[in-house]
Amino acid sequence: MRRHLPNLLTTLRIAAIPVLAALAWRRAPEPFAALLIACLVGDVVDGSLARALHATSRLGALLDSVADTLLFFMAFVGALLFHPELGRDHGVAFGLAPVAWLAENAAALLRYGRLSSFHTYLSRAAAVAMGVFVGVLFTWGLVPGLLYVASGLVLVATCEEFILLWLLPEWTPDVRGAYWVVRAEPRREGREGQESLESRDRRDGYERRSDF
Repeated sequence: MRRHLPNLLTTLRIAAIPVLAALAWRRAPEPFAALLIACLVGDVVDGSLARALHATSRLGALLDSVADTLLFFMAFVGALLFHPELGRDHGVAFGLAPVAWLAENAAALLRYGRLSSFHTYLSRAAAVAMGVFVGVLFTWGLVPGLLYVASGLVLVATCEEFILLWLLPEWTPDVRGAYWVVRAEPRREGREGQESLESRDRRDGYERRSDF
């Protein structure tokens, strides 16, 4: 039962999206902010639980990516709706993050037919920074420095994910980062070469035995 808890929390975050949309439509900033912050905290909790319980799975990674993407854009819409000064005074910094995220999602769908679900260290840091910015925004108000830090991290993390889309021909969830993928490539090629050599030796041994 405990192993299913992370996926349950992720499913609850997805179920909260239409509720957030309804609260935004009704112009209810306080309940919108409370539910949004709860979802952002849940994002940290379900990922930590999955790793602590060794309950990571391909389904969990995909569900988490869907929840993160929907929640990210709902937070973007809510922030613009309840804090229009963001678009007026910091439109470029605030707009670049969702545009970059959307572009990466589109590229992943073209590449794999699904969201990438890399969950790199950089993307986790960007998600935490964006969550802190949104939480502070709805609790105390706009802090421009947090916006620029969060947007910068999102852009850097997205650039790394584009590199991973190029490096990984097959869908691979829960990747630590491009550095680890590049570092692991020579070892993988070495293992494949060793396996090929062993296969050839076995074949040659069989042919020599057949000659007798």
